[in-house]
Amino acid sequence: MSEKVLMKGNEAIAEAAIRAGCRHYFGYPITPQTELAAYMAKQMPKIDGVFLQAESEISAINMVYGVASAGKRVMTSSSSPGVSLKQEGISYIAGSDLPALIVNVERGGPGLGGIQPSQADYFQATKGGGHGDYHLIVLTPASVQEMADLTALAFDLADKYRMPAMLLADGTIGQMMEPVELPAESGCTVEKPWAVTGTKMAREHNIVNSLYLVPEELEKTNFERFERYKAIEENEVRYEEFMMDDAEVCVVAFGIAARVSKNAVVAARKEGIKAGLIRPITVWPFPKKAVAKAAAQVKGFVSVELSMGQMIEDVKLACDCRVPVSLCNRAGGMIPSPDEVLAAIKNMQGGNA
Repeated sequence: MSEKVLMKGNEAIAEAAIRAGCRHYFGYPITPQTELAAYMAKQMPKIDGVFLQAESEISAINMVYGVASAGKRVMTSSSSPGVSLKQEGISYIAGSDLPALIVNVERGGPGLGGIQPSQADYFQATKGGGHGDYHLIVLTPASVQEMADLTALAFDLADKYRMPAMLLADGTIGQMMEPVELPAESGCTVEKPWAVTGTKMAREHNIVNSLYLVPEELEKTNFERFERYKAIEENEVRYEEFMMDDAEVCVVAFGIAARVSKNAVVAARKEGIKAGLIRPITVWPFPKKAVAKAAAQVKGFVSVELSMGQMIEDVKLACDCRVPVSLCNRAGGMIPSPDEVLAAIKNMQGGNA
């Protein structure tokens, strides 16, 4: 039975993961996601689960690799510099076609940067991050409720498509507290005949591997994997539209930037400007069709980001450069204000992009 409680975003992820059947967590503390690891440290022993604070982020992601190979629901979490350290392991997990959940509660960068919120890991999350040709399913929550809901969804999608998923949250959503209705207990319903669970001489040995020394085999595997990615792009795109029916200016934003932008859109409407919002919930797959459709009716787009401008490239590609796309951004841990977004909307409306 569901219940509504006041929780931090980081804690909501942890509790939702437990309710989704995750019994293995490997991580390392780093601001601003440490509450997630602390919650797991308290709760996992109570449910006969495994919590292990690894000696490094590199160790943690390889522990995830091992448990994912056995077909169990498993996750790790970190923040931007820590996720960078995990990239080789993430590539191995993707190359082995294994489901797992990686949580990135983003902070400013590059380098150690700062501990304030950021969205500057967008390229890393959506364009690969590690070596080779691969994708992650990337979900971007904009509320504590979505921290919980999208965690459960991420596990389901990872199992369904046999690939890693990432929850890409900015530090603000991780640290804020809101009422959240926690999901009911669930678990994996997908059969995993590929898992290395021990044969007891009952079947052929399973081998989990990402090494293909014959180039033709590696090419064939990559082509097959990208066919699966095409199915995901066709069936698993998620986004929210807000006041888009008659919009003349479209704001595109996710996470905390979307919450700020929604206020700016309302303010613009009060001033007679027909603004609307498209909020990607999946940034991979990106809602290309929704943006392309909007490009047929609007004067231009405003990409609102907590970065120097990364998602803006996907907006431009989706609208095929048919209309202008401008950037409204803050970086280094700063968040655009509704007034700043409103000013960007006015500039686009006036043709000053």
